[in-house]
Amino acid sequence: MKKMLLIIMLLHAFSLHAQDMKSLFIAMPDSVAPLLTKVNREDCVDFLASDMKAEVKNRFGKVSELKKLTHDYLFMQTTQSSSMEMKLLPLNDSVKVICMVNTVCGPACDSEIRFYDTQWRQLTRNDFIQVPSAGDFFLQVDTLVDETYVAIRRKADMELVKAALAEDKSILSFIYTTPDYLTKEEREKLVVYIRQQPIIYEWKAGKFQWVTSMLQK
Repeated sequence: MKKMLLIIMLLHAFSLHAQDMKSLFIAMPDSVAPLLTKVNREDCVDFLASDMKAEVKNRFGKVSELKKLTHDYLFMQTTQSSSMEMKLLPLNDSVKVICMVNTVCGPACDSEIRFYDTQWRQLTRNDFIQVPSAGDFFLQVDTLVDETYVAIRRKADMELVKAALAEDKSILSFIYTTPDYLTKEEREKLVVYIRQQPIIYEWKAGKFQWVTSMLQK
C-alpha cells in the first residue's frame, strides 16, 4: 500500500493537464513506437478527424493505419502482422497511466504489455498487473493418468498469449495462442484441455485484477 501511494504521489507531481489519448499519441516519443514519426501520428489524427482512412507510410515505407481513437483508447495497425493498443486508466481523480499492448502475429499472436505515465516514463509492469501464466489457461488434469496431456504439453514448448484492451471498458483479456503454431493434429489434441473463455482482468483500485467470475470452464 505504501509503495502504491508513493507511485501515485510521484505521478501526480509530474502529471499534465487536460490529457487525452489524442494529445498523448501525438506527444509519444519515437522510442516508444519506432515505426511512426511525429508527422505520421499527426497525419493519422487529422485523417481520422476528417473521416478519411487514417493510413500513413511508416519509417520502413510500409502502411500503418490508425483504426480507432477516442478520448481514452487507441488501436493502430502498425503493420500487416502487428498492432498497438493503448488505454488511459485512472489511478485517482487527477492521475492517469497509459496501458500499452503491442501484439505481433507470425502466425500465432503474442503480446507485450507496458505501462507509462502521461509524460511517457515507463513504469514497472508488476505494479499494475500480474499477467497469467500458460498454466492458468489449462483445465485441471491428473497428470499421473493422462498421458496424452503430458505428451501434448511437451509439444507446446512456446508460451504465447494474446492480450487485448476493451475500447469502452477498463478491461484486459488474455487468450492462449500457443495452439496456433502447432500442427492441426497437435492443436486438436491440445485444445480439449484449454479453458473455453479468455482470462479477463478489470481495472480496479489502480491495477488490473483477475475477474474470476468470468472464467467459466
